[in-house]
Amino acid sequence: MVDLIRNECIGSQEELADRLAQEGFNVTQATLSRDLKMLKTTKVPTDRGTYIYILPDSNTLKDKLLAKGAAAMSPNFQSGFISLQISGNMAVIKTRNGYAAGLAYDIDMSQSPEILGTIPGSDTIFAVLREDVTRDQAMELFRHLLPLNKKHHLR
Repeated sequence: MVDLIRNECIGSQEELADRLAQEGFNVTQATLSRDLKMLKTTKVPTDRGTYIYILPDSNTLKDKLLAKGAAAMSPNFQSGFISLQISGNMAVIKTRNGYAAGLAYDIDMSQSPEILGTIPGSDTIFAVLREDVTRDQAMELFRHLLPLNKKHHLR
């Protein structure tokens, strides 16, 4: 199941059950539901208005979507990232509607010692930075976590 979720764009339990059956594993919906919860999978939206399962330690979302023919899209469609603003030890990250929770989860999973935690809404993430993190350090950190480029609003 883990390999299927990591390597394919699986968007529903029914689709996952079908793929598992093709591999010779017949499972019930209750078993799938329990296993997906145990694996701490997350369903994230794609730019096409669909959803796919991802695993907590997975950074292959971009690869999955590109393999589905999304290469011509902007480089930020996977994360839904729009802008970043930093004020003191608070960062405010704007995303497309519905993308904040997945992106906040990715930021939290980076386990960066400079970030104390995130609070996602529907289209906004508040990230609290350690008090001793400078603005330059924060920008460098977020350059590794977010698809920043000159088109984005950075303050």
